Amino acid sequence: MKEIYLDNAATTKIDDEVLADMYDKFKNVYGNASTLYGLGRRAHTILEDSRDIIAKSINAESDEIIFTSGGTESDNTAIMQTAEARKSLGNHIITTAIEHEAVLKPLSFLENNGFRVTYLPVDKNGQISIDDLKSALDDDTILVTIMTGNNEVGSHMPIHEIGKILKDHQAWFHTDAVQAYGLSNIDVKADYIDMLSTSAHKLNGPKMMGFLYRKEGISFPSFIKGGDQEDKRRAGTENIPAISGFATAVSLATPELKKKLHDRYVGFKRTIIETLKNNNIDFEVNGSMDNNNLQHVFNLWVKNVPTDLLQTNLDLDGIAVSSGSACTAGSIEPSHVLIAMYGKESPRISQSIRISFSKFTTDDDIDSFVTSLIRIVNRIKR
Repeated sequence: MKEIYLDNAATTKIDDEVLADMYDKFKNVYGNASTLYGLGRRAHTILEDSRDIIAKSINAESDEIIFTSGGTESDNTAIMQTAEARKSLGNHIITTAIEHEAVLKPLSFLENNGFRVTYLPVDKNGQISIDDLKSALDDDTILVTIMTGNNEVGSHMPIHEIGKILKDHQAWFHTDAVQAYGLSNIDVKADYIDMLSTSAHKLNGPKMMGFLYRKEGISFPSFIKGGDQEDKRRAGTENIPAISGFATAVSLATPELKKKLHDRYVGFKRTIIETLKNNNIDFEVNGSMDNNNLQHVFNLWVKNVPTDLLQTNLDLDGIAVSSGSACTAGSIEPSHVLIAMYGKESPRISQSIRISFSKFTTDDDIDSFVTSLIRIVNRIKR
C-alpha cells in the first residue's frame, strides 16, 4: 500500500539536497565553531554563511539572526525574556485566542506570575479585528505576540497593519511565523517586526532547528544559560550540519517556487471541494478560502462523521491527515482554534480534519485521498 502523507503542517519530509548537505557537514565539518584552529574556523564560516542566507530571506541583517532548537524555543525566548526585561515598563501582553501552544503556555505561566494577558477573539475566518487590537493596547502593554499564519486553518493575520500600529508604541511586536516561513514572503523591515520565530522542519529541513529574528536594539539576556555562543544570545554549541541544512532548505524556497506551490495548493483544494460536491458529500470548509491565507493548510468539516473515526479509516488506507496541531497529539482536548472560531458547542469541533500539502504532494495523492474519503464517509453513514 502506498503511503500518502497529508500532514505537512505537522512536519515535512526532509529534502534530498538538504539531507546530502547535512551528511557532508556531519562527515567533514565536525569541528566546534567556537574554536580557533582550522576545522573550527571552517565550521564558523559555514555558520556565518548560513546565517547570511537566512537573514536575506526575511530582509534582516545577519547579526539579527539567533539560531535555536526551533519554534518552541524561539517563542518562549521572545515571550519570557521580553517579560523579564521590560517588567518595569508594564505587565500587559496581547495575543490571540488561536496561537500555538508554544505561545499560549508561556503566556499562561506569565499570567500565573502577575502579568496581564489579553487574548484577542477571532471571527469565523480565523481573523482578529484591528479595532480590537487598538482597544486592547494601553500604556502598560510591553509585548504583542500574534502568529503570521495559523497552523490549523491557515488564516493569515494582518501582520503589516499590526506592525504599523506598534511602530510608535512601546510594545515590541513578535510573530510566530513557524507555519508561514518558507511559503509566504516575509519582510521584517517593511512589516515593522521586532521578533520572529521559525522552525526548519516545516520547510523540508531538519527537526530541532530554527531561528529567532531579533531586531537590532531589541535586547534581553540569553534564555539558555551557559556559554557565549551566538554572540552571548543563546548558549550551546551550534549544530553546524542542521544550520547548514536549514540554509539549504531556505535557498531552495525561492520566490518562484513559493508562487508555483501557492497555485498548486489552490488547485488541490479546488479538486477536493469539487469532487466532494459532485459526490454529494455533506461538508464545509473551516475558515476562509482567501487567497492571502496559507494555502498548504486545509481544514474540512465532514458533517456527522466523527474526526477520530474518519482519521482512523484514512490511516487504514495509508493516508495521514490530522485533527489539528501535532503538538497536542494524545490530548483529549478539542481544538482551541475551532472553538475560538465557532464556539465550543459547534459540531465542527469533533467532526473536522486538517489536510496539509507540501512540494512533494502530487495530483495522484489528492485523487487517492478524496476517493478514499468519499468511500469511507459513505460507508460510515450507511
